[in-house]
Amino acid sequence: MGLADALDRLRRPFEGPNTLGNGRAFWVGFLVVLVGLVGYPIGFGSYAASSAALYLLYAILALSLTVIWGYTGILSFGQVAFFGVAGYSFALLSMNLESALTTMLALPVAVGIAALAALVLGYFMFYGEVRDVYVTILTLVVALVLNTFMAQTAGSEWTVGSVALGGFNGIPAIPSLTFGVGETAITLDGAAFYWFTLAALVASYLGLRALVNGRFGYAMVATREDEDRTEMLGYDVRRVKLLVFVLGGALAGLSGVLYATWGNYISPSVFGITFASIPVVWVAVGGRRSLLGAVVATVVIEWFRQQLSATGSQYALIVVGVVLLASILFVPEGVVPRLDAAIRGARDRFGASNDAPEGTPE
Repeated sequence: MGLADALDRLRRPFEGPNTLGNGRAFWVGFLVVLVGLVGYPIGFGSYAASSAALYLLYAILALSLTVIWGYTGILSFGQVAFFGVAGYSFALLSMNLESALTTMLALPVAVGIAALAALVLGYFMFYGEVRDVYVTILTLVVALVLNTFMAQTAGSEWTVGSVALGGFNGIPAIPSLTFGVGETAITLDGAAFYWFTLAALVASYLGLRALVNGRFGYAMVATREDEDRTEMLGYDVRRVKLLVFVLGGALAGLSGVLYATWGNYISPSVFGITFASIPVVWVAVGGRRSLLGAVVATVVIEWFRQQLSATGSQYALIVVGVVLLASILFVPEGVVPRLDAAIRGARDRFGASNDAPEGTPE
């Protein structure tokens, strides 16, 4: 009984009305899935793990949009801007200062640069009273401006230190993530990179669960539902939106750094309108008010999209668009929340049926 109470206290900060999956059954299932993911490289090999790491780092990008859009009501197409800014920052820092120590330090610095970019953009938007669809348009414009600018940096004059920006060709030969100093440094590639990305995803997911179920999370949801009433209750909604926007920018930046080190390459395509729209698809299909839905939808959609691309199909994006339209028309709240509601409804009906006295109509 003591162990059960201790486990209940351990999971309590991560549970609440703002997240799906509360109770022991959910956490048992969560641990089972987590153990399976940890053992994935052992069963399927390093190459398969490296490929799967792409889906996991994309899931962090999806979480960055979920916390902004689903919990605060801000639809942002700019997550890819912070994604790309952090990726490029990591490339320039790690390639100009070639050492294991600087490669290790480049990760938090690049994430910090992405968070700073989100802070500057968010400050002018929210304290400038930019709201609703205009935020969506402005964030998309920022991403497209970065795409246009970076695409024309092909000339020899566009170098930062010894690194050429490369224009449409991007920056190749970006170092892999390295932890340690000197000869004791460990380079993360293959299975090691997969495990690191999985740890980052789990930490982000659990951290956001704790956040949205805490007092600040209630302020976020209140801001989403009614900004004016929330402000009347004494909350500074502009500050709430700015802090959430910076957090989303930092998470997108973390995903961008992992992406740059995953493929050892980054290009202006990460700022393009096609890539900018993909996170919106992940979150809308999975359920924009569900952290779990965003993760599940990202992994499933990206796996399916990669399978279509691998077979030479030119219709991968068309299929993803059809999935988005079907989701909006038939499952507007998202697939995962709908499944959760269906499971709970079936469980309640089954329980009511078992509790009904014999001969009593149900």
